[in-house]
Amino acid sequence: MKKKFDYAKAGVNIDIADEAKQKIKSMVKATYTPGVLSEIGKFGGFFSLEHLKYKNPVFISSVDGVGTKLKVASMMNKFDTVGIDLINHCADDILVHGARPLFFLDYIAMAKTTPKVVGEIVKGLVTACKAEKCALIGGETAQMPDVYKGNDFDFVGLVVGVVEKKDIIDGGNIKAGDKIIGLKSTGLHTNGYTLARKLFFDKAGLKANTYVKKLKTTVGKALLAPHKSYTKPVFKLIEKVDVKGLAHITGGGFTDNIPRILPEGVSVVIEKKSWKPLPVFTLMAELGNLDDAEMYRTFNMGIGMCIFVAEKDLKKAMKVLKANKESPIVIGEVVKSRNGAKKVEIV
Repeated sequence: MKKKFDYAKAGVNIDIADEAKQKIKSMVKATYTPGVLSEIGKFGGFFSLEHLKYKNPVFISSVDGVGTKLKVASMMNKFDTVGIDLINHCADDILVHGARPLFFLDYIAMAKTTPKVVGEIVKGLVTACKAEKCALIGGETAQMPDVYKGNDFDFVGLVVGVVEKKDIIDGGNIKAGDKIIGLKSTGLHTNGYTLARKLFFDKAGLKANTYVKKLKTTVGKALLAPHKSYTKPVFKLIEKVDVKGLAHITGGGFTDNIPRILPEGVSVVIEKKSWKPLPVFTLMAELGNLDDAEMYRTFNMGIGMCIFVAEKDLKKAMKVLKANKESPIVIGEVVKSRNGAKKVEIV
C-alpha cells in the first residue's frame, strides 16, 4: 500500500494556520475604527470613507518591512515589539506628507506557522495600531518551508492614510535660511541591522544577552528598542506652526533621506555637534572603525525625524514640541545649493 502524502507532510499545516488566525481575531478587533466594515476572514478588508470629514481627501500609502531586526528578535525569542516597529515606521513615512493613518495590512512569511509567535507579533501590531487610531483590517500569514529555514521569517506592512489636499506637506516651500529641528530616536529604529549584527555578533563576538556597560543594557535589548512614532507631537506642531517639510531618517540616513523632500536650488548643512549620538551608534563606529560618511548614511545617529520651519517660527515650534514631551534640537539649516544639487553636508 502506498504511503499517504498530504500538504502537512509537505511542510504546510493549514490547521495550525487556522489556529493562529483564531488566536489573533479578538486582538485585531480592538483596533477597529468607525470606518471598518469587515472582520478577519474575508477575501479583502472593507473600509468606509463616510465618516471622514475632508473636503478634498488625498490618500497616501506606504509599504515597508522590519528588515533584519527580525533576526535579533529571533535570537532574543522576543516578538512582541516588531509589530510596533512596523506600524510606527509606516506611520512616520506618511506623516512626512501630513497624512494620518487610516488602516493597515500586514504580511508574515515563515518556515512554519507558530501560533504563539504570530500572536506575539500581532500583539505588537495591535498596541501600535490602537495608539495611532489605525485599523488593522487584514493580513496574510504564509508558511514557506522551502524559502525560510528555522526561525527565519519576514514581516511587511502597508499603511493607507489621508490628508486634506491643501494640507499636503511636500517640502516645495523650503528655502535657504529655514531651520531644521531634530527629534530624537530610540535607537536604530528599523534600519542598519545587517551592519549592526555583523559588528556586534560577528566582529565583536558578543551574544544577544551580553550586557555592555556602555549601552547600560544587553546588546539584544539595545537593538530591539522599538521604532518611535512621531505622529502625536508633529500633528500638534502642524496645528500651530507652518511646517514646511519633514524627513523620516530611515535607510540611507541623513544623506539620502533629506534630499527626497528638498526643492531645486537648496541644500542642507547638519551640525553633528548639536546633539550627542546614542551610545549604540558610537560603539558601532568604534567596533567597525566607521567614518562619519558611513555612519550618517547608514544610521539615524539618534535623530529619527527632521522638521523644516522658517526661522521666524523656530522659537514657537520648539516651545510646542517641548510641551508635547519632546526634546527638540536645532540640528542645521537650509542653504543655497552649489550647481543646483540637493546635498546634505555633515559638519
